[in-house]
Amino acid sequence: MKEKVRFIFVDLLRGWALLVMIEVHVFNVMLLPSLKNTDWFNILNYINGLVAPSFLFISGFAFMLSTQNKIDELRKFNKSFWKKLNRIFLILIAGYSLHVPILSFRRFINFYSHGTIVNAFNVDILQCIAFGLLLLLAARIIFKSDKVFNSFITISFVLVSILAPVIWKIDFGRFLPIPLAAYFNPQYGSLFPIFPWLGFLLAGAMTCRFFLEARDNNTDKNFFNFLLFSGFAFALIGHILLSNITPVSFHAVHPHPLFFVQRLGYVFILLALCWYYENPHFHLFGYKKIDTLEKNFKSSFVIDVGKESLLVYWLHLQIIYRRFWAGKSIVDLFGEKYNVIGCIIGTVLLAILMIIVAKLWGRFKRKYPVAASRITFGVVSAGVIIFFLGF
Repeated sequence: MKEKVRFIFVDLLRGWALLVMIEVHVFNVMLLPSLKNTDWFNILNYINGLVAPSFLFISGFAFMLSTQNKIDELRKFNKSFWKKLNRIFLILIAGYSLHVPILSFRRFINFYSHGTIVNAFNVDILQCIAFGLLLLLAARIIFKSDKVFNSFITISFVLVSILAPVIWKIDFGRFLPIPLAAYFNPQYGSLFPIFPWLGFLLAGAMTCRFFLEARDNNTDKNFFNFLLFSGFAFALIGHILLSNITPVSFHAVHPHPLFFVQRLGYVFILLALCWYYENPHFHLFGYKKIDTLEKNFKSSFVIDVGKESLLVYWLHLQIIYRRFWAGKSIVDLFGEKYNVIGCIIGTVLLAILMIIVAKLWGRFKRKYPVAASRITFGVVSAGVIIFFLGF
C-alpha cells in the first residue's frame, strides 16, 4: 500500500477560500447599504464570488486524491467506503442544519410559514458538494475501468455546463417534490443548485486526474505552468466574450458556459499559485535552488483552517445567523450598520475565533482520533434525534 501523502497546496486553497468566505458573509450582513452601491464593492463582490467555485473545485480535487489508492476497498464496501459515505452525509446534514430555524421538527412544521419551510430545503454549497461527492463515489464503484470513469466525469462536466441555461428555465416543482426540485435551479431559492455549480466540482476531479498523471511522470512543474497560463487565458476570454452577452456579467451569476470558463480560469490560477508556494524550489520558468527549502507548513493557520473546512464553514455561519441572543442573531443586532473599517474588524475577530477552533479541534483529532470520531458521531446523532423527537 502506498504511503498516504498530504498535499499542502490543496489545504492552502481550501483554507484561503474559507477565510475569504468569512469576509464575504461579514461584509454582506454588516456593511451599510449605501456602500454596497459603489464601484469598489462591485469589484469586491466579484472577487468574493470566486470563493464558491474554488471551494467546489477543491472538493472534487480532494476526493480524487483521497480515493486514488482505495478503489478496491470502496468496491468491497469495507471501512473506507463507509468512512467516505459517512463524511458525505455529514456534509449534507450540516448543509440542511444551517437552514432550519429551530431544533424541533414538530414546531417547525406547525408554526412556521410555507416560505420558511421551503427555504429549509434550499440547496447551499454544502448540499451541492455532498451531491457531487456522492455522484463521484457511485461512479467510482460502478465503473471499474479508469477510462470509463474518467469519460463519465468529462461527459457530466460538459453536460452540466452546456445544459445549465435550459435547466434554469424549467420549474421542476411541477413534477418533483420541492426538496428535489431545489437541486436543479434557483427557482425555489437555492443559491448553489447543481446547474451550473456542480461543474466546478467535476472540473476539480478532472484536473486532479491530470495532476496525478503528471506527478507519476515527474512533470508537476510543467502541469502547473500550463494550468497557470490556461487560467489567465480562460479568465481573459470569459471577460471579453461574456461582456458582449450581458452588461452585468462582471459580478452576476449566469447559467452560461462562459460564466463557468471565466471563473474556472481564476480557480486554475489560485491552485497553481498555492502549488508554487508549497514548492518554493520550482520557479515558473525552471528550477530554482534555494538554501532553505523546508517551510513550517504545520504551524500555518491557513492549513489548519483548510483541514477543518467543514467545521469552520458550519460554525461561522451558525455564529452569524443563528438566533442565540434573546431570540436575535448577529444579523438582527448588527446588520447593515457598519462602514468598511467596522466590517474589517468584524471579519478579523471572527476569523481569529475560527482559526483557534480549527487549531484546537485539529490537535485533538490528531491526538485522540477515535474519541474525536465518536464525539462527532454523538453530536450529530443527538442533533438529529432531538430535531425529529423534540418538542
